Amino acid sequence: MKVAIHSDRKAEKGSQKWIQKLINKNVDPLDSLLKQNLNLPEDEKIDWLSPLEKNNYAEYYDNAFLEKLGLSALIPELRKFWPKGGPHWDGIGKSESRKVFLVEAKSHIPELMSWLKATDPNSKQRIQEGLKWAKKKLGSKTDFDWSKAFYQYANRLAHVEFLRQNKVEAYFVSVYFLNDAEMNGPKTADEWKGALRLLHRCLGLEEHILSKRIVELFIDVNYLK
Repeated sequence: MKVAIHSDRKAEKGSQKWIQKLINKNVDPLDSLLKQNLNLPEDEKIDWLSPLEKNNYAEYYDNAFLEKLGLSALIPELRKFWPKGGPHWDGIGKSESRKVFLVEAKSHIPELMSWLKATDPNSKQRIQEGLKWAKKKLGSKTDFDWSKAFYQYANRLAHVEFLRQNKVEAYFVSVYFLNDAEMNGPKTADEWKGALRLLHRCLGLEEHILSKRIVELFIDVNYLK
């Protein structure tokens, strides 16, 4: 059986490069910001499981990300919820208090844009059903199609909601890098926040819902060089 792991060499540019550096070389800014946002004790340990240099910077998805988090019991439910080829998480981690962190990293605003590309009719139907379910659970009243424009964000949020509905305290950790000059990325958090307001409005997501499930962190790449 194919293992749901995507392995890459050391990335040379963009958000993948910076998330690898952040997790492997200088994770303190990530840990500190997470603890501040979630009011965790300063001495609480966070165990980052990917992307680790010793594991060839593997990114986990489908059953493999659940196995890494010690949540193998949920694999049958995940298979019912979503077809194979689900989100490839840029990073995954967990805390001593059993909080689960699923990370998506971006270094320039166009990365926010994505569309559903599945071609198999059965897969497309199941994905649309999963997105519709997540919209309902998150109280979104918009007619905006979650499979368009911001699909990657939507499908990751749907997976976090899947875990939460299965009694896992999971968070979607969105890491937005600043000053990635090579990718012409934003220099300030306000630039990111302007684009994110549009994203949230299109998806019909209210602030009180987002604050319970999503942690948005802005990290300057200059601290990682």
